[in-house]
Amino acid sequence: MLCSGHPTALSESARLAALADLAILDTEAEREFDAITRAAASLLGVGRGTVSLIDQNRQWFKSRFRVDLTETPRDVAFCDHVVTGRETLIIPDALEDETFRDNPLVTGGPRIRFYAGAPIYLQSGHCVGSLCVLDERPHLDFDDEKLRVLEELASVVSELIESRSARSHAHIAGQVVASTPDAVLATNRSAEIVYWNEAAERLFGWSADEARGQNVKLIIPVKFHKGHQNRVEAAANGGPTRLVGKFIELEARRKDHSIFPVELSLAQWGDKARGGFAAVIRDVTERKALQADRDSNKKFLDAVVKNLPSMLFVKDTQTHRYLLVNRRAEELIGRSAKSMIGRDDFEIFPSRGRVFRRNDLKVIKSGKPELTESEFERDDGRRVNIRTTRVLLDGPDRPNQYLLGLSEDVTEIRQSEAQRWKLARYDTLTGLLNRASFFDITEKLIAKKTRFAILNIDLDRFKSVNDQFGHVTGDEVLKLIGDRLASFTDDQTHVARIGGDEFVVLLTGQGLRARSREISEQLIEEMSAPIPVGGISAYIGASIGGVVYPDDGDCVETLRQHADLAMYRAKLEGKREACFFDDRMDAAERSRRKLETSLRSAVEGNLIEVVYQPIIQVSTGDITSFEALARWNQPERGPVPPDVFIPLAEDCGLIDEMGQQVLRRACADALQWPSHIKVAINLSPRQFLSGKLVETVQTVLEDTGLPADRLHLEITENLVIQNADEAFSQLEMLKHKGIQISVDDFGVGYSSLGYFQTFGFNKVKIDKSFIAEIESSQAAKAIVMAVVGLARQLSIAVVAEGVETPQQYQTLSELGCSQLQGYLFSPPIPVDRIDSFLRRQQNELPTGNVSESIQ
Repeated sequence: MLCSGHPTALSESARLAALADLAILDTEAEREFDAITRAAASLLGVGRGTVSLIDQNRQWFKSRFRVDLTETPRDVAFCDHVVTGRETLIIPDALEDETFRDNPLVTGGPRIRFYAGAPIYLQSGHCVGSLCVLDERPHLDFDDEKLRVLEELASVVSELIESRSARSHAHIAGQVVASTPDAVLATNRSAEIVYWNEAAERLFGWSADEARGQNVKLIIPVKFHKGHQNRVEAAANGGPTRLVGKFIELEARRKDHSIFPVELSLAQWGDKARGGFAAVIRDVTERKALQADRDSNKKFLDAVVKNLPSMLFVKDTQTHRYLLVNRRAEELIGRSAKSMIGRDDFEIFPSRGRVFRRNDLKVIKSGKPELTESEFERDDGRRVNIRTTRVLLDGPDRPNQYLLGLSEDVTEIRQSEAQRWKLARYDTLTGLLNRASFFDITEKLIAKKTRFAILNIDLDRFKSVNDQFGHVTGDEVLKLIGDRLASFTDDQTHVARIGGDEFVVLLTGQGLRARSREISEQLIEEMSAPIPVGGISAYIGASIGGVVYPDDGDCVETLRQHADLAMYRAKLEGKREACFFDDRMDAAERSRRKLETSLRSAVEGNLIEVVYQPIIQVSTGDITSFEALARWNQPERGPVPPDVFIPLAEDCGLIDEMGQQVLRRACADALQWPSHIKVAINLSPRQFLSGKLVETVQTVLEDTGLPADRLHLEITENLVIQNADEAFSQLEMLKHKGIQISVDDFGVGYSSLGYFQTFGFNKVKIDKSFIAEIESSQAAKAIVMAVVGLARQLSIAVVAEGVETPQQYQTLSELGCSQLQGYLFSPPIPVDRIDSFLRRQQNELPTGNVSESIQ
């Protein structure tokens, strides 16, 4: 029902503003409101009650009796119907009411069945909420008398809210006046001071007690007293008070009689009988000084704008024409300010004007600052990227009259970002796609179920060229190879460098297998052609392994593994070949993994055997040392060649542990031999570069008791060449302990002779490949002669390994090799045969038929 005497509905925005002015939302509970809520529930015989205030999107309870909620969404609030309907609302049984039966406050907690709410009005006429009572059971007996009681209590709540707001406003006003930095004073109609705040005490020098009761002329310079008196008399007689409601500047007087400029704001208070004037007075001494400097400041600001390192422009928001541009804008745009002022973007930037206008309009419509980035072409053809912040400025004629823009040149930043993007996707040396890009492309193709082929390209002889001529030449070779491969790139062909000398070609489109074979042949032919670099012609060659998705694998990892298997098969078939994956290769890989598992068990079980091959001193025929050699007898396959299981151990990370086992066993065995016989042990490159070699050798020598001078460590020359600094550092430490260092397989690498001057090796072993050809190849013989001659001059012993015939023995002896090793003297023998071998050897000297005598 409508309540009589209520004002008509006002706008919702005004109602919300009035509610906000009350400063009552989200405040603590107050005893007066709680008492009324509790009384309403008790007097009306209802279980619960609330004082509900309806905010923009919620219902908040200033007071609640037996209600657990503190607020609810507005769209489910019963009280919202009271506020919008502006009348008391009674719902005897919510479950029977078509409007409310499905309301979540009915179907769920607090399960409202009965509701009665009376509106809470402010003196302004706004309805801000309701006093309501509610229950979990229906009330069909809520009569007019109960309605009257509820509405009267709602009126009491309205008065409480109004008085609370008045007290709050009075308190705030008092605090503002007390804390304001401006002097505030009040006079009665007779111009006697009746109020004087602390700021007035500080400004004028008189205390409040001194000022109260004095005529306001106290603070007026004497020369203005007469005029002041006339104005006071005119106001007292009801005349006009032309100063009220205005800001005026005049002079005031302090207690020390000093005169200073002030700004005065005057207001009337009270009525003619009991009232007067209130004044807010501010010292404007500093402002006057600033005004005096205004011209100077303007010149300064003009200079700042003109020389600002950022581009600055101002446009009219209606005409969109430029009103101001600074010097940096002229430099960045490449046009004079004169040619831009009065024109718009369409005239200055014909190709980009639409974009700039759209950016301007976005700010003008939203009223919010915007940061944008644009590119344009200057008159001189240079392309420039600018990042601009646009803001609106009020003008003398209208709000948001101007659009201010501050721009900075980000061309170099964007170019740098583009370069970083390129570096992230492309190989810096060759300009081809890099590893990350290759995997990104393949992953996307797999995600789309798109067929593609991968060709793994391995350069056959790149490592030799890189070792022989150095990394600079090697990089130049890779760059030239990249140029050749790039010529194959098109929409369906991607080329990437994914490692040092590893390249891949990715093919999409139709006829993948046929195209893959055709392109593979072209690639092999292209890679077989000599590469001119640094005054030489490098012959590299390539082997290719190919796979097709999804035939040969359903993920990148599997495809890469299968492509590698195919590439290895191509190398086995003689290099410069292309092979494509088939299941038999996968079987071979499974066999390899099985062998790896068996090798791991052998290493873990310390089942790797050690055999020893003697090294003979040519001049005496004596055995100077034994070389320790690892052997593995696999239970199912029998003896596994060292050139099979040692690379396998390196690949699967077993070489360190295996190497330590061989080292420890060899040192322990050598301790049982005559003291003049040494033991030589090969070091794997990975074992050498583990970083723990010196520590490991020291520990083994200490544990076994073998003197350090009886241990020879053999390293390959390639290890020295490729890791010179790290190698020499560790070799120096080992040699310092008395351990002798030999270079093994000498002659198969490149450019290693210079290292003999850098590090004093004890021995050099000529690779057996030269020994095998020494009778048939003058080149091999010349190399041996050169090595022996160099070693003799550096006082380094020379060992020729792989001696198998008396003729080789005779030639090597004549060439000056100091020590020999090979099957001519003995095959590698187990440790339990060494004693008998040594006894037989004591009475036998090597001769032309030395093989027969040893046998």
